Amino acid sequence: MRITILGCAGSFPGPDSPASSYLIEADGYRLVLDLGNGALGALQRQCDLYAVDAVCLSHQHADHCLDMCGYMVARQHHPDGPLPRLPVYAPARTGERLSQAMGLAPGPGMGRAFDFRTLEPGTIELGPLRVSTARVNHSVETFGFRIEHDGRVLAYSADTGPCDELVSLAAGADLLLCEASFLDGRGLPGDLHLTAGQAGEHASRAGAGELVLTHLVAWNDVAASRAEASATFAGPLSVAAAGQHLPLGRGY
Repeated sequence: MRITILGCAGSFPGPDSPASSYLIEADGYRLVLDLGNGALGALQRQCDLYAVDAVCLSHQHADHCLDMCGYMVARQHHPDGPLPRLPVYAPARTGERLSQAMGLAPGPGMGRAFDFRTLEPGTIELGPLRVSTARVNHSVETFGFRIEHDGRVLAYSADTGPCDELVSLAAGADLLLCEASFLDGRGLPGDLHLTAGQAGEHASRAGAGELVLTHLVAWNDVAASRAEASATFAGPLSVAAAGQHLPLGRGY
């Protein structure tokens, strides 16, 4: 299994990265996990747009899903004609929300290009990947992910405030890709995002082998985020960067 960071900027694209998006590859299968603002261009640098097998969207905030609108154009208006509908696993009514963003009239909307399937807590099999989901602690319905292949485990927090569900998803994971939107300070909103220190705490509680900080907001100092996380997590720690490859297991 190989993870490619297509975008890791939090809340809006930064000067060096699109918003949240990750490409997961295993045994020739390609899963896109979130597709935020600007990520569609980055995806094209990594693989053929039409070689993706499925998409999972953690929630309906623009920085995690808005480039699905451009992806619809690419698939629906291909010179050779519309491509087959692509499976998209997402919270309820995501297709309707994205159709509104596209300004489409009521009707099939985005469903002409995508086969939207409603996420629920539990486990699904996507090609060679075993994908487990749970609701996490954010301002809209949001799912965190645990992705397993060939004995290796990736956990992804999506957007979340502190929650036990993230610890469960990341239990014993080889790598936790965890949001770190905030730095420690007073007056932070609750039930929305994690500080870098809280990301480290969740990784420690889960017994994760490695922590990669993501969803990094442009006005935060990356070195400060790394330092706060290192105070609460003793294992290997890094900060995500657009274009970065994170190999897990043999063959990568």
